[in-house]
Amino acid sequence: MPKQNTVFKDAYNRCLKLLVPGESLPSEPELGDLLGVSRTTVRTILFEMVEAGLVDWNRRSKTVRRPPLAADFFPEHETSPLPEVIERAVMKRVLAGRPGTPINELELAREIGIGTTSLREFLIRFSRTGLIEKRPNSHWQLRGFTRRFAEEVCAVRELFEPRSVAAFAGRPVGDPAWADLTALRRDHQQLLADLDGRHAEFPALDDRLHRLIAGASGNRFVADFHEVVAVVLRRCGESADVGQRRAALREHLELIEALEARRPEAAEAACRRHLATARAWLVRSMPAEP
Repeated sequence: MPKQNTVFKDAYNRCLKLLVPGESLPSEPELGDLLGVSRTTVRTILFEMVEAGLVDWNRRSKTVRRPPLAADFFPEHETSPLPEVIERAVMKRVLAGRPGTPINELELAREIGIGTTSLREFLIRFSRTGLIEKRPNSHWQLRGFTRRFAEEVCAVRELFEPRSVAAFAGRPVGDPAWADLTALRRDHQQLLADLDGRHAEFPALDDRLHRLIAGASGNRFVADFHEVVAVVLRRCGESADVGQRRAALREHLELIEALEARRPEAAEAACRRHLATARAWLVRSMPAEP
């Protein structure tokens, strides 16, 4: 069993939810389409389900023997949603490759263990970041995660995020976003108290806060652009050391507390300080342009 294959584990868990005792599973190509994985991964799933006594598999016949139990599922911490797995694989190529480096859909899909349809759908959405562009014959080309790209994204972010903070500060008292902000404050405080042992959780928490703020703008273009910003934030968050993450958490808390106190000017000032810090970290982490 592929112990470290999160694509397999995620697809296996989702396939377990399709099992109905006495009924037959779809064909392998149909299962691949349903789960968004390659035929090789589908066959691995079926072999494991036969071994677990879940399915009888005789050529084209795949009959469900019993319902899945809680023990049949992989723990949640061992699985990752398919889009996250694909994004990590693509970003690995983006960060390691030089501008102009080609990406072949079929080769990358085989490397990840997914179907080309799932990968192509992701690449089409991801191309909005400006980091890749479509080429003929199922090929893509890296445009490069360069210092110039990072600075351009930071410049646009510095225009819209303070406006989003101001929009958040103007939300009515009963708006659900305030409860989300309170939960984020609690999660920030808990992570800050145990950062040495949990520092890997920082990028996801960082994304949650900035996504919540971007959503407050009510502007579809701002919300859409956040997907580009999220790529940059993850790059910045993953390259930061524990000391930088501690500083960022404190800056986040300063912003959150100013919002909760309904002090929009203080919140905007905290936001701008944090954006300046993030820009400086990111630029320092990038190689200089030729």
